[in-house]
Order: sequence, then structure tokens, then C-alpha cells
Amino acid sequence: MGDGAVNRVGMTLCTDSYTVSDIVRLMNVLMVKYSLDCTLYYHGVYPRIYIRSGSMACLRLIVAPYMEPFKMYKLGKIS
Repeated sequence: MGDGAVNRVGMTLCTDSYTVSDIVRLMNVLMVKYSLDCTLYYHGVYPRIYIRSGSMACLRLIVAPYMEPFKMYKLGKIS
């Protein structure tokens, strides 16, 4: 819940302490099992997952039931 940030065009998952192969494995799960459109990018030397804005509604449906109320702002605008 804490290592991510929503912005106006999607969400970044801060996966700085993971290996690239672990991040790719996680991205495969997000894409295949949950149909999320995501990509790998580097923030300096740190690899991170970016979930594109078109997948945010689906992501909110998946994770909102498990989020603490005080962390819901991390999912961005919920309609």
C-alpha cells in the first residue's frame, strides 16, 4: 500500500529493491492474470513498474477491497 504513487496518467509501483527479473515476473502476472497494461521503466538506476491510465479502473476494482481507508488516496480518484 505504501510503495506507489498515482499521477494524472497512471500509477508507479516503486520496486526499487527488486531485481529486474522479479519485476518482469510480477509484470507478467499483472498483465496475464489481471489484464493490466503496464511497463517497466527506470527512475535513475531503479527499475519500476508503471501501470497506464487505461488500467487504473481495473486496478482500483482489484485492490480497493484490501486497502486501508487512509491509503485510498493512493488509488487516485475513485468514482
